[in-house]
Amino acid sequence: MAEGGCAKTEEGEAPSSEEDSGSFHGSGVCKWFNVRMGFGFLSMTNRDGVPLETAVDVFVHQSKLHMEGFRSLREGETVEFTFKKSSKGLESLRVTGPEGAPCVGSEKRPKGAQKRRSKGDKCYNCGGPNHHAKECQLPPQPKKCHFCQSIAHMVASCPIKAQQSSPGSQERSSSAAGGEEEELMRPAPAPLPPESSD
Repeated sequence: MAEGGCAKTEEGEAPSSEEDSGSFHGSGVCKWFNVRMGFGFLSMTNRDGVPLETAVDVFVHQSKLHMEGFRSLREGETVEFTFKKSSKGLESLRVTGPEGAPCVGSEKRPKGAQKRRSKGDKCYNCGGPNHHAKECQLPPQPKKCHFCQSIAHMVASCPIKAQQSSPGSQERSSSAAGGEEEELMRPAPAPLPPESSD
């Protein structure tokens, strides 16, 4: 077997017409699989029901795996597959578990693959916990303020939030407004006499 997973035919052996025309059936185990990159190699021990003297590597991509959810293979997992010969070597076309069952897959997941939800996550559609708007079972709800839940305005113009965020500034502005009214009612102070320059 050549490096890189390509199988070589023995010298003097002409490739059969079956190899030129299509796919073959093989079985073996997963040699290795990179869950982050989504590919690996199968170690083929049987080809079309005939045991091989030495195992042959067959490339596998996650898109060819027969299984639900996150597709991957566990190292050493028993597999059956169809494969073809390409310019890069042997490539799997469809990979299953024994007798066509779904593949088991690896317990490993790439970093960041699991959804991380904070305790404060909630649906923006209904306000309910433990789901997001795209998963909400209710039809689209009217848009509402995220602060006070009113449908009359949005959070940017929420009077309750404005009141709570700057209570001191409102007191100052109302006292300043009241002070201006008082100043308007008072008579203007008399001008000071000019200073003499002796």
